[in-house]
Amino acid sequence: MPKITFIGAGSSIFAKNLLGDCMCTPSLKDSHFALYDINMERLNQSEKMLQNLNRNLGGHATVQAYTDRREALRGADYVINAIAVGELIPTITADFTIPEKYGLHQTVADTLGMGGLFRGLRTIPVMLDMARDMEELCPDALLLNYTNPMAIVTGAMQQATGVKTVGLCHSVQVCAKDLLEGLGMDSTDVHWKIAGINHQAWLLEVKRHGEDLYPEIRRRAAARTESHDDMVRYEFMKMFGYYVTESSSHGSEYVPYYHKRLYPELKEKYNLPTTGYRNWGKGKAAFWQEVNEMIENKNLSHDRSNEYASYIMDAIETNRPFEIAGNVLNTGGLISNLPANACVEVPCLVNANGVIPTYFGELPPQCAALNRTNINMQLLTIEAALTGKKEHVYHAAMLDPHTSSELSIDDIVAMCDEMLEFNRDFLPMFQF
Repeated sequence: MPKITFIGAGSSIFAKNLLGDCMCTPSLKDSHFALYDINMERLNQSEKMLQNLNRNLGGHATVQAYTDRREALRGADYVINAIAVGELIPTITADFTIPEKYGLHQTVADTLGMGGLFRGLRTIPVMLDMARDMEELCPDALLLNYTNPMAIVTGAMQQATGVKTVGLCHSVQVCAKDLLEGLGMDSTDVHWKIAGINHQAWLLEVKRHGEDLYPEIRRRAAARTESHDDMVRYEFMKMFGYYVTESSSHGSEYVPYYHKRLYPELKEKYNLPTTGYRNWGKGKAAFWQEVNEMIENKNLSHDRSNEYASYIMDAIETNRPFEIAGNVLNTGGLISNLPANACVEVPCLVNANGVIPTYFGELPPQCAALNRTNINMQLLTIEAALTGKKEHVYHAAMLDPHTSSELSIDDIVAMCDEMLEFNRDFLPMFQF
C-alpha cells in the first residue's frame, strides 16, 4: 500500500489523470493518496472528486486532503509535484507584460526567456523548502516533478538536495506520433530515439521494422506548403536535421529567430501568437466550469493515460522494467557533449532499483550546440537561486537566446530590476 503524495493537488484535472491512472493500476490501486494544496477550496474540490472516482473504480484506495504539507509528506513513498508559485493574475501575467514594455514578446513563457527565468526563481525556494521536509520525513521517496520550468526546477533539486528526483514531461511520448500523423503517415509499430533537454529534445531516429522513416518524413514536410501549426519544427528539421519534441509555438521562444521586432510579420508567417495570456480570464472561467462539472459527476470514471507517473511507480513496486524519458542530472556525461551539471532528457530504465538513466553518447554537434544556448541560461538561473547573487539573474537574461537577440544590456538590466521588484515577495534569497 504505497503512500503517494500529490503536492499541488488543487489542479483537479491533472490530479484526476495521474491519480486516476494509479487507481487503474493493480499494484497501486490500494494506495493512500495524500493531497496537499495551499488553496483550500481547490484542495477540497479535488478530494471530493477523487473520492468519487475511487468509489467508481472499486474503492480500493484511500484519499485524504491535508492542510499540513509536512503531514502529507510524512512516510510518503512517492511525491508528485505539480505546483505553480504565484497567481495567474497578476503574478504570472507580469512575466509577459513587463518584458513587453521593453519590446520582448513570448508565447508561453514557462520554460526559457524572462518568463522561464522568473518562474524558476519563484519556484526554486518553495521546492528547496519542500526538499528539506522530504529529507526529514520521507528520505527514500521518489519525487516526480511535473512543474515547469522543468530543467531549471528539476536541475536545482538534483544539484542542491539529496531528494531522488526525476522530471517528467509528456512531449516525448507523443513526438513521433504527432509528426507522422501530421504528415499523413502511419504511426503504429514505430521505434524512436529521443535525447536532449526538456522541450528541446531531438527525434534522432524514427523507424518501423528497421526502415528509416526520416527520408519520407523530410520529403512530405518539404511538400507541405500550406500554413499549419508545426512550421517552426519543420524548419528545425530542415536546418538542424532533426525534429524537436516541443510545439512550434512553445519552441519558437527558445531561439533567436522568430520573435523579432524588426520582422513582426514572422509571427503571422509561423502562426506564433504572443497575446494568448490576455484571454486567461475567459479561459480560466471555462476551465473551472469543466472542473465543476467533473466534480459533480457522480458517474466519473477514468481510463489509464500514457503519463509516465503510474508506470514508474508500478515498475518500482513490481520490478517489471519500464522505459521512460526522464529529466536527470547529466552525471558521468550521459549526453557526452553537454555539460555535466545540466539537466538532460534521456531514456531511463525503471525497476525496483528506481529510475536508472542510460548513457546516450553524443548528440549531433549542431543539436548539442543549440541545447547549450538554453542550458547556459538554465544553469545561471539555478546559480542565482542557490547563491542569492542577483548578478546571476542579469547573466541568465543576457545569455537567454531570445532576450539577448532583441534587447541591449541596459534594457535587460532595467527589465530584470523591474521584474525582481515585482516578484520580491517570492524571492527570499535576494537582498533588496
